[in-house]
Amino acid sequence: MIRSRLRIAAIAAAVTAAASLAACGSDSGSSGGAAGPPQPGGTLRYGLSQAPTCSDPAQSGTNQTIYVARQIVDSLTDQDPATGAIKPWLARTWEVSPDAKVFTYHLADGVTFSDGTPVTAESVKRNFDAIVKLGGAKAPLGTSYLTNYVGTTAVDRLTARVEFSKPNAQFLQASSTTQLGLLADSTTAKTAEQRCVGDNIGSGPFTYAGWRQDASATLAKRAGYNWGSDVFAHRGEAYLDRIEFTVVPESGVRTGSLTSGQLDAISDALVQDVPQLEAAGGRLLSTPNPGVTFGLQPNVTRGPLRDPAVRQALLPAIDRQQLIDTVLGPQFKPATSVLAANTPGYKDLSAQLSYDPAKAKTLLDQAGWTPGGDGIRVKNGERLSFGVLFSQVFGGNQAILELVQQQLRQVGVDLKLDLASISEVTARQNSKDFDSVYYNSTRADGDILRTSFGLAGRNFSAREAIPALDEVLDSQLSAGDTAARAQLIQTAQQRIFEAGLWVPTVELSQAIGASGTVRDLKFEASARLQFFDTWLSGR
Repeated sequence: MIRSRLRIAAIAAAVTAAASLAACGSDSGSSGGAAGPPQPGGTLRYGLSQAPTCSDPAQSGTNQTIYVARQIVDSLTDQDPATGAIKPWLARTWEVSPDAKVFTYHLADGVTFSDGTPVTAESVKRNFDAIVKLGGAKAPLGTSYLTNYVGTTAVDRLTARVEFSKPNAQFLQASSTTQLGLLADSTTAKTAEQRCVGDNIGSGPFTYAGWRQDASATLAKRAGYNWGSDVFAHRGEAYLDRIEFTVVPESGVRTGSLTSGQLDAISDALVQDVPQLEAAGGRLLSTPNPGVTFGLQPNVTRGPLRDPAVRQALLPAIDRQQLIDTVLGPQFKPATSVLAANTPGYKDLSAQLSYDPAKAKTLLDQAGWTPGGDGIRVKNGERLSFGVLFSQVFGGNQAILELVQQQLRQVGVDLKLDLASISEVTARQNSKDFDSVYYNSTRADGDILRTSFGLAGRNFSAREAIPALDEVLDSQLSAGDTAARAQLIQTAQQRIFEAGLWVPTVELSQAIGASGTVRDLKFEASARLQFFDTWLSGR
């Protein structure tokens, strides 16, 4: 406990300094003034906070994995990070049937994968068929986007018709995601394991030039690339010749490597790193992640979390603003709902999340949970104690949960931290081997609720049917009208809280440290990095 308080206090000392460096959205350059027109060439050296889990975009899920895999594949569409509008990429035009069951994409001509084979409607079919074959355990996001997939028909060489057995209004946005990026036949024909070893062939602006699992990845510019998204700022090839990703788990080492010139940009630049970045002429780039906020998802079949009153009491027991002020800094925000505020369909439920420990105690008193001799509540001989499974997929997770642990103890709840590797967390999530699990899920579409909380989705809560919730999660897929769909997604958030299926903490933001030589390092719509427009000055 003392160690936690000392570490949190040290982090808090740097919060004020962060305000001078925090920026929202895409990078507009260094603080050193105008650098002139973009210059091609050079190698950008990037420090990842965690190892990519797999080189395959279809199997990617963590931010650090997507930072790498996004660069090798193009998607059928793209999403404008400023407006949320769907823009052309490989598909130059498209049509959606009135019942949202059929999506027809018209592909650009002359596009090739990096092995020289053409990108055609058959490529779309083979990619989507392969994702369904990978299944939800290997490709949970891509599989969820293809829910009720009937098949893809190559109407002609450049026209792909994707059909679903039920309405699937989220699919147009899904076609802009990394997980549905297109890969060559030589890659889609491989097993799931073979697709993770760094030789994936895409049509994107970069190609894999090296892959060392848990250590590094190297990308090389794709010569002749000329079919970028309409969201991109320039046409033709990427500016950078190479991107070298190195895994550097320790935050202090990442920051030191950046300020000493060994790295050009780093992930998860925490608040305590800001003064060092600033002194070296660097800057912090940040943007909020859309999708499901960071929070605890209870397994409603285990321990005290079986009791709905306990789950409800946790909502007012957490001081979310203190998590921001003490652990994270001004580029982050407290969670105010299940979804982050920049997600389509977000509903402000902050009134239900106001910090009120007296209310939490009253709810627990009324449910028969009485304080024991050590302050932890007890009911029928059972202590109000449960674990939270988590990984350091985000560098601030442990410090956040240590502070939540202290806050919950004040109302008589014993939270036990269960830190595990990313792979172990994934395996235990899939087998429901946890009391609660702490994570977030990023997507710029409210359908992420169905993926995370739907009975036929991942359903980490191991819950039974809740008709009032299941109905709206399913109905939003049928809503062709944007406003009507947003209303259903808002209702779903309220019903998730009513069922006690999510205890939110903070909204995730990407916080990227960059040296003064890095220009136009940009975030795409789902807050992941896109390096196509990035260039280096002064090299």
